[in-house]
Amino acid sequence: MQLLKSVEKYPLHRWGHNQDSTVQLMVEAERRVYADRSKYLGDPDFYKVPVSSLLDPAYIQARMKSFTWNAATPSSSIQPGKIAGYESNQTTHYSIVDRYGNAVSITTTLNGGFGSRIVVGGAGFLLNNEMDDFSEKPGVPNMFGLVGGKANSIQAGKRMLSSMTPTIIEKNGKLFMVVGTPGGGTIITSVFQTILNVIDFNQDMQQAVNAKRFHSQWLPDTVDMETGAFTPKTLQILKKKGYRFLNFPPIGQVDAILVTKNGFQGGADPRGDDTKLGW
Repeated sequence: MQLLKSVEKYPLHRWGHNQDSTVQLMVEAERRVYADRSKYLGDPDFYKVPVSSLLDPAYIQARMKSFTWNAATPSSSIQPGKIAGYESNQTTHYSIVDRYGNAVSITTTLNGGFGSRIVVGGAGFLLNNEMDDFSEKPGVPNMFGLVGGKANSIQAGKRMLSSMTPTIIEKNGKLFMVVGTPGGGTIITSVFQTILNVIDFNQDMQQAVNAKRFHSQWLPDTVDMETGAFTPKTLQILKKKGYRFLNFPPIGQVDAILVTKNGFQGGADPRGDDTKLGW
C-alpha cells in the first residue's frame, strides 16, 4: 500500500513499462518503503505496527520529498521515516512550561527495549529493567558501557544509579530553561552541551538542540561523535594529542524550553519525532 500510494500521482502509463522515469520512480519509492519496513513492521500479535501513520498521505508525500530526478538517492542517506507520536521503546523526555511560568522536566524509562519483558497483568504496561543500572560488580560495564563500583552495588531497598537528567534552570530566581533527553549514558553529556550552547555560545533554543554532539564517559577510552560534529582540522589536532574518536549514531533527543524577554522559545530535537507546541 505504501508503494502504490508513493507512485499514484505520477503518469506511469504515459512514461511506459520499464522506461527510465518509471524505473527511477519505483526504485526510489522501494528504497524508502523498505527502510520503513526495517523499523516498523513485525508480527502485529507482538508488535504494534503503526499502519495508519505509515499510510497517511501526508507522511508518504514527505517521504518522497527527498527524491530528485537528477540523481539516485544513496540508500545510505535514507533512514526509516519519523512518525509523529510514535512511542520510543526506551526512554522518553518532555519539557513543559505553562503561561504562568510553572515548569516540569520529566524523564521516564523502560531502560532497554521492552524493559524486563514482563507485562503487568490487567494493566497492559511493561516493567523496566533498570536493575541493569546497578553495578553488577566493580569494573563490569552495564548495557550502556557504564562502569561503577561499590557505591552503586545491588542492595535491598536501594535505588540504582541513573543517567536521567531532567533539568530546570533558574536565573536570578526566575525560570530560565527546562531541558532533558533520553539516551542512556549519553543523557548527562547531551544536557550539558545543550546548556552550554545557550549560555556560552549564544545559540537560541532550537540551534542549541540541533547542534552536533559528542560524548565521553571515561570507559571505554573513546570519544563518540555525531557525523559533522568537528571540522577535519579539529579532529586532526585532537587525534595528535591521543584522543580516539568513533562515529556514533544520533546522540540524545533533547526537548527544551528557553525563557526570553519576548516569551518562550522551544527546541524539539530533529533526531527523533519530537514536536514543540505553544505560544
